[in-house]
Amino acid sequence: MTAALALGDDALVLSHRLGEWAGHAPALEEEVALANIALDLLGQARVLLSLAGDEDELAFLREERAFRNLQLVEQPNGDFAHTIARQLYFSVYQQLLHTELAAGDGPFAPLAAKAVKEVAYHRDHAEQWTLRLGDGTETSRERMQQACDALWRFTGEMFQPVEGLDADWPSLEARWLEYIGDVLGRATLTVPEGPRTGAWSAGAGREGVHTESFGRMLAEMQHLHRSHPGAAW
Repeated sequence: MTAALALGDDALVLSHRLGEWAGHAPALEEEVALANIALDLLGQARVLLSLAGDEDELAFLREERAFRNLQLVEQPNGDFAHTIARQLYFSVYQQLLHTELAAGDGPFAPLAAKAVKEVAYHRDHAEQWTLRLGDGTETSRERMQQACDALWRFTGEMFQPVEGLDADWPSLEARWLEYIGDVLGRATLTVPEGPRTGAWSAGAGREGVHTESFGRMLAEMQHLHRSHPGAAW
């Protein structure tokens, strides 16, 4: 199922990225928060990937070109501001999409109805940190603006139609832009002016074309499973 794979890969890859903060977050409270968000996303990924096949095989035995996640979620953590900007962009999109799916009667409605409650927390967490960093010190504002600018070019891909998902993509995009604009405005940040897609990136992740950092992340994520095939707890 194309849609289950796409949404499942989004959640799986971002879960792993957030898990990389374990032991490195700026504060213990934040380490717990990021870990909880990562676990929520991992739970979503397991349900979605199980709809498409064997979840372990799909997560740990596929090659890079077989993954269908958005390029946004695979971007490196960078500094804390980059992680927050990535989370803000994605969680607002995810909340809007799951809310729409939950209101329908499609195969993803039950999962979306549960996930939207989790994603509301993810969005709020990223939003509050965006406000703190953007309307904080001169240094924190500069870093938050740089992060928003750097990741902006990956946001257009989120609204490319996905086979099997009955969603009003233009409406979702318009509402996403309005919401992000409001948050950045309240954070005294500027909405980036650059393009949100490029010829090389529009829909690329959904087509199995990924950025350089993804290959390294995937090798790390799959290393244990590939080193001990068939192992069980």
